[in-house]
Amino acid sequence: MKVAVTGAAGRTGGLVVKKLVERTGQFEARAVVRNASSKSKLTGLPDSAIFEVDLSRGGADAFMPAFSGCDAVVIATSGVPVLKPLSLIPALWAKLTGKTGVSPEFGWKEGQFPEQVDWLGQKAQIDAAKKAGVKKVVLVSSMGGTDPSNNLNKLGGGNILQWKRKAEQYLIASGLTYTIIHPGGLIDEPDGQREIRLGVDDTLIKETVRSIPRGDVAELCVQSLKLKAAENRAFDCVARKPGDGQPTKDFEALLTAMPKNCDYSINSQYP
Repeated sequence: MKVAVTGAAGRTGGLVVKKLVERTGQFEARAVVRNASSKSKLTGLPDSAIFEVDLSRGGADAFMPAFSGCDAVVIATSGVPVLKPLSLIPALWAKLTGKTGVSPEFGWKEGQFPEQVDWLGQKAQIDAAKKAGVKKVVLVSSMGGTDPSNNLNKLGGGNILQWKRKAEQYLIASGLTYTIIHPGGLIDEPDGQREIRLGVDDTLIKETVRSIPRGDVAELCVQSLKLKAAENRAFDCVARKPGDGQPTKDFEALLTAMPKNCDYSINSQYP
């Protein structure tokens, strides 16, 4: 199976690429990165399998060289908020003086505002996938999309979850076979050691543990590429602490046991 991974230089997308490369004979990976400096973050791929596409400048046609001939695409691109350093001063002073309600401020790099990356950029990728004859798209999004007042939407005034949700709905409406994954808080800890839990409509936010290792999300992406039980599914995911339950090994059973899909009539953003 030929698979293109966008956001391949990111911490989650890079793990997806790594897992595909490790499965010799099962997958042929292509990596899509934003610029040439990101190529050094990828190992195990020839230069011919790495493509540069700037989301802020290229439309659907920019992705065609990378997507052409592919069976599937994994979309792991996302806007990343940037801390405003000077905002730390009042936040630290407030902490020292016991004042509440003062937090550091975040913004977005030029060309990387959530509307550009998480909506228009993902829309371009979906359009390109359809034009290229791709059979399936796996989209890595985020938990919290049912609530417009979620704190993530307040970062830099970006409304990032709103734009992500709009892209998810656009993918569903595209007619492509899809899997949409909403991870909880992403953590950089070893994968394959925890019991993964799935849910829908942000019910898992109420759980004590609302995080999941990036590697486990990457594994869900790879498993979703071939599993019938993952087709046209949208779900949330978190992972229990190591030792609390058995590490998830049977992903088909995990997905089959979840009869529901996320309900996009809740906080609908599209059309």
